[in-house]
Amino acid sequence: MEHIHHAHTPRNDYGRFIASILLFCLLALAGYALRHTISCFLLSWIIAYLLDPLLVSAEKRGVKRLYALGFLYILLGILTIFFLAFILPAITINWSNFIRDLPGYVIKAKQVALEWKSRLPDRYGSEEIQWLIDKASGNIAAAAEKAGSWAYNFGTGIFFNLFNIVLSPILVFFMLFYKQTAIDTVISWLPDNWRVQIIRIANEVNSSIGGYLRGQVIVSAIVALLVAITLYLLGVPLPIFCGVFAGAASVLPFIGVFIATLPALIFAWYKFQSAAILGQTLVAFFLIYFVEGYLIKPLVFKQSMNLNPLVTIIVVMALGESLGFWGILLALPIASAIKITWGHFVQGDFNQR
Repeated sequence: MEHIHHAHTPRNDYGRFIASILLFCLLALAGYALRHTISCFLLSWIIAYLLDPLLVSAEKRGVKRLYALGFLYILLGILTIFFLAFILPAITINWSNFIRDLPGYVIKAKQVALEWKSRLPDRYGSEEIQWLIDKASGNIAAAAEKAGSWAYNFGTGIFFNLFNIVLSPILVFFMLFYKQTAIDTVISWLPDNWRVQIIRIANEVNSSIGGYLRGQVIVSAIVALLVAITLYLLGVPLPIFCGVFAGAASVLPFIGVFIATLPALIFAWYKFQSAAILGQTLVAFFLIYFVEGYLIKPLVFKQSMNLNPLVTIIVVMALGESLGFWGILLALPIASAIKITWGHFVQGDFNQR
């Protein structure tokens, strides 16, 4: 009697899925443990990414890459000297003034809380409100202590990151000089049946990431300059500090606008104690970010990434928690790269041929 056995091919999909998750967790753990080294590498990679189009343009004009790289480093050296001689002292003075005036901000906040408490009418419910004010004023000192500790840690972190600042130009030089060699090496590792497709996807990702990084640097610089000039004209203290903070906050999608206004409002209230100056500051920020959103960004970002807002916020939070500022800066490019790659995967472009 002939027995017919139906062979069932074991499915390895779940095993591969679990292995992928474990590998991702392992990479995330290794990335967190090596976050300082990774931050130095990311800084160098971003700088190299921003400078490479200049070298490509020089090569198209017949200039050897090594000569163009040497001229570029001479130009960057001159700009660095200018920054150290003029810009850095101004930023340092603003930061020192902020640390010096921090206790004054705490005292002023307590005075405002006490004034609000004294103005409360003696009627039902006022005790609960007074309890809230007492609780808030009691937490002001703790918050100020945390702010002072954060400021100290921030300054200390900059000091310890001097190693990264010194090492980054060396890494940038080798990244730019050996760029084509590295690309050819990676291409040689790709499977033959997927090579053309992966190169095409890599070009799409490169265009998306490059456009975003270069555009974001331009947008942040313009926002920082506009905020610093506007606050200086309004007489708000520490305009350079507020400008740099606003430029860095513009990296954050959606909530960066609100975060950028907080230091300026606090400093304006501390100096003038007037609702009028708060209104002027808010109007100034509204106009700046209106120009940024409807004029600057459409000109700088010619192609939108079209990312889902919820996904964007989750990616920014996750990478910001693990990699800090660099994670926030690279969150959107990474999300865009994943979206492009996933789109090709759904279309079946990675099927075996």
